[in-house]
Amino acid sequence: MHFEILVEDISGKKALDILLPKIIGDIHTFRVMAYKGIGRIPKNMKSKTEANKRILLDQLPKLLNGYGKTFKDNPEEYPVVLFVICDLDDKCLKTFRKELDIVLQSCTEKPNTRFCIAVEEGEAWFLGDIEAVKKAYPKAIDTVLKKYKNDSICGTWELLADAIYPKGKSELIKKGWQIVGEQKSKWAENITPHMDIRKNKSPSFVYFREKLLELCVE
Repeated sequence: MHFEILVEDISGKKALDILLPKIIGDIHTFRVMAYKGIGRIPKNMKSKTEANKRILLDQLPKLLNGYGKTFKDNPEEYPVVLFVICDLDDKCLKTFRKELDIVLQSCTEKPNTRFCIAVEEGEAWFLGDIEAVKKAYPKAIDTVLKKYKNDSICGTWELLADAIYPKGKSELIKKGWQIVGEQKSKWAENITPHMDIRKNKSPSFVYFREKLLELCVE
């Protein structure tokens, strides 16, 4: 089986490039495609942004249609499944899932698709494995990490920054959003090699893992 995985930023790609082999092994293949932000689903299913700007939800109707047409004749012995992974941020989970499903149902050729949503943000998957965070950052502040409740809406990346970045999120934000993005990528590179996929306590990570494993045993 082959997995095509769309994520909203480069830090998500870096994390999944490390995590996917831990979950699916080396029998199956995968490709992770990073976009440059999440954007929003266009109301008329027609993107208002150019494709080269690579905004995930803005391009989602076109992407799903394209994948559906590309893989409709793929041989049964080598099926392809598309995963779309988004941060929930401050959206309503139920409403967001419904909106994503409407986009899929509008496709002329529907690709075999799974939507997985990191609650609240991708950093929630790192914080689902505190031991991995501490292995990557031995000086992480325990009192900050202990405040975190898995998949809570709390400013997840900011909490992680307060735990592991010198002087915390305030100091990081002062350096600008480009540096924030660079730090998120470093966290992904440093934490994910230590993550135990079987023990992660993030419900949204567990959902993603189980969806992959269900397909791998079909």
